[in-house]
Amino acid sequence: MRPTRQEIDDEIVERAAALFARYGFQETSLQRIADAVGYSKTGLLHRFPTKEALQDAVIERWAGKVRDIAGRVRDLPPGPERDRAVITELVDLALRGPGVVSLLLAALSSLETGEVAVRLKTVTEGLFEAFAADTEDSPRAIRVGAALGALAVMSLATRDAPAAAVREQLIA
Repeated sequence: MRPTRQEIDDEIVERAAALFARYGFQETSLQRIADAVGYSKTGLLHRFPTKEALQDAVIERWAGKVRDIAGRVRDLPPGPERDRAVITELVDLALRGPGVVSLLLAALSSLETGEVAVRLKTVTEGLFEAFAADTEDSPRAIRVGAALGALAVMSLATRDAPAAAVREQLIA
């Protein structure tokens, strides 16, 4: 069965997210992305007309997922129950797409500059909103940031393990 257009685009965005996180937006070439997904540069440009369009797709996809999570937990009061609900959703997201989690690390670490940094900041703010954490509340912001960083690193470190074997440990 042939993959659908959406499945192909999802794979491109996932691989691009991992490459952008690893090398940065500026240092990731369209050719590198094309090679990673098994397309020619021309074929990739047929789906995403510019590198900026692909960057936008990656950031918007992640920002959309974060907004969805924040919306689902909005009615829960801040605290352990809400935190666990957000972490559970992020773990499930990480197990489905480690490239997006790599991008999370880039967003949290502020390695990017310029317009990309501004767009990634909206992702970070969405994550803090999901946790009902004020970025000005230093101790809570540090704990949330540390938990997200640990989740990102561990989900990448365990990406070759069966999801069922690591899901509960990552949530814990």
